[in-house]
Amino acid sequence: REGPIPKMLAPCLLRRVVLTVPLVFVVALLLAEPVRSDQEVGTAIPAESRPCVDCHAFEFMQRALQDLKKTAYNLDTRTETLLLQVEKRNLCDCVTANLLN
Repeated sequence: REGPIPKMLAPCLLRRVVLTVPLVFVVALLLAEPVRSDQEVGTAIPAESRPCVDCHAFEFMQRALQDLKKTAYNLDTRTETLLLQVEKRNLCDCVTANLLN
């Protein structure tokens, strides 16, 4: 009676599989083109021409400061306008009250 694989042949086949799979894997790694760490997706910009992170932060802070200055100026202008309206209203109320007396 013979089984699908004779008992003595099974360890031999197992040993071949155990040795062949890593060998195929190593050969595939050796044949594959190595990927360099300096390769980037898209257009590559040389490191010398790229601004540093501190420069980006400085530019961002400059823009934020300009925005704050504009906002402060707009608030000052709006406050001044409202104060003038209140003074004008008080003056008109005062003049009207004086005319009625």
